[in-house]
Amino acid sequence: MPVWTLRSVQRALSMNRALVIALQLGVGVLGLAAWHFLTTIPAPKEPLLSQFFFSTPADVLSRTWSDIASGVLWKHLWITGIETVLAFTIGALSGLAAGFWFARRALLAAVFDPYIKAANALPRVVLAPIFALWFGLGIWSKVALGVTLVFFIVFFNVYQGVKEVSPQILANARMLGMNERQLLRHVYLPSALSWVFSSLHTSVGFALVGAVVGEYLGSAAGLGYRISQAEGVLDVTGVFSGMLVLAVFVVVIDIFVTLIERRLLAWKG
Repeated sequence: MPVWTLRSVQRALSMNRALVIALQLGVGVLGLAAWHFLTTIPAPKEPLLSQFFFSTPADVLSRTWSDIASGVLWKHLWITGIETVLAFTIGALSGLAAGFWFARRALLAAVFDPYIKAANALPRVVLAPIFALWFGLGIWSKVALGVTLVFFIVFFNVYQGVKEVSPQILANARMLGMNERQLLRHVYLPSALSWVFSSLHTSVGFALVGAVVGEYLGSAAGLGYRISQAEGVLDVTGVFSGMLVLAVFVVVIDIFVTLIERRLLAWKG
């Protein structure tokens, strides 16, 4: 490809990326502006949305900043972060291993199929009190709840990704003398990577949901605990502040997963 053509392509991609970022920021600004308008501007006598129930963007940002500056937030964020990372890591690795194993063992998958579907259908909120009894009110009950959410997402995606491998590619690889270990590394794993990272982007949020729900139901620290305490005293600003921190936390982890995905899937162009 000529140098000028390559540079023009890179310039176009850079412009598109800048446009997307600008539009993303624009959507956020418009959302905050609408929230501010609906909760502060009289229409005609009182705002359309009561600040008692919806707070205001300024109050939420002010509360969040004061919690960060005072250091109150860091302890709770650290605990929730540990629970989220552990749930995400354990659930993703176990789902990855189980998905590959079941996809390569048709009889095993057929036997356990109804049990896996039944376990996946269980409401996770019902399991939270059971995990609290088994593991106590520490971090491991929240990690266990997050693992149950992450595992099945990764498992089903990996299972489908391995099953989608082309039979022609497998036949050609075997003709070249590849053993099962080489097939796993050079055929099955690359084929399933897109499915794996697709599930990981979704699993990040679910790992955090498991940690926060567990803290919400029974804990002495964590972002879920702070949100629960704020709800108990009808502190809507505190609730929205906790939700804002959770949203930023998930976005940061998702960016990290995206960077790993780009590195591992660079061969796909």
